[in-house]
Amino acid sequence: MQTPERAGPPLWLLAELTYSCPLQCPYCSNPLDMADHKTELTTEEWIKVLRDARKMGATQLGFSGGEPLVRKDLEILIAEARSLGYYTNLITSGVGMDEARVKAFREAGLDHIQVSFQASSEELNNFLCGSDSFQHKLEMARQVKAQGYPMVLNFVLHRHNIDDVAAILELSKALEADYVELATTQYYGWAKHNQNNLMPTREQVKSAEAIAHQYQKDLEGQMRILYVVPDYFEDRPKPCMNGWGSIFLTIAPDGTALPCHSARIIPGLELPNVKQQSVDWIWHESPDFKKFRGFEWMKEPCRSCDEKEKDFGGCRCQALMLTGDASNTDPVCDKSPQHDALLAQVAEIEAQQVTEQPLVFRNMRESKKLSRQTN
Repeated sequence: MQTPERAGPPLWLLAELTYSCPLQCPYCSNPLDMADHKTELTTEEWIKVLRDARKMGATQLGFSGGEPLVRKDLEILIAEARSLGYYTNLITSGVGMDEARVKAFREAGLDHIQVSFQASSEELNNFLCGSDSFQHKLEMARQVKAQGYPMVLNFVLHRHNIDDVAAILELSKALEADYVELATTQYYGWAKHNQNNLMPTREQVKSAEAIAHQYQKDLEGQMRILYVVPDYFEDRPKPCMNGWGSIFLTIAPDGTALPCHSARIIPGLELPNVKQQSVDWIWHESPDFKKFRGFEWMKEPCRSCDEKEKDFGGCRCQALMLTGDASNTDPVCDKSPQHDALLAQVAEIEAQQVTEQPLVFRNMRESKKLSRQTN
């Protein structure tokens, strides 16, 4: 059993290389105040992080952002990761990539590329990301396949595209995808800000899930399909990050170390930085990484629950946003005293067939505006 005093190694390292991105997706998980975090680690600083985490036992490495392709040193970081023995995954929109760069990634030793789409149609895709990128994404997906990578596609589902799941999976078939993730929006960052305009109805979720399951059955052995039901429509929370400070370590563009990518929102955390502290100290000694590690921090009903080793009390950020206290039981759980309040909130949003508030698109201009409003 993992405890604050005895933590295993950070097996999964997520390197958020930059918050810069050519797209403006309104469901982005980057922090709303990302414009306030302009400083990025240098190539040398990132290499030190990769080496230190690998010494501790990290094996899986994800390059994300923002858009990691913005970093001109990405090939250097991939090559270093390969030399260290990581299994590397690039999480990208494909914007900023071309045939030559895909080849360069292959030569540098990149193991895996996941290409994200916003929708199955060009019009909706381009509207949601604020960029005429759909045709380029199609070409980049084909180039990934041509270079011998498995075709891995990601679609984030929400009210505006969830009714198109069949069309999304038909597009995936046409692209000869090996793996498709239908990841329903999780409400953090920009998605939380746009929640009322993004959350689908329960009927939409149920219908999309049925379609996904039928495709899973029909395409078994040809294309693997993962459909992620949104937390707010479940009776049990997902095991967020497999437990706080248990497996996952996120390093933000400025070097801030996070037990999860949204942990900045939790008040009282000092959030260590790899510029001042070693990765080893951060993981094993930082009060922030110990704060919700293990089970001693839990309140009832989590503390005495026989399922706590399955879901670890759910998501700390979600508990904070929905109850005002990050140490409370995640209200997604029907054992939570706040579960009924969550159901009422979902029902209220669900009833809004048309919202009067327009989508707020993720960009630095809006980030500065939102930052001024909250400071």
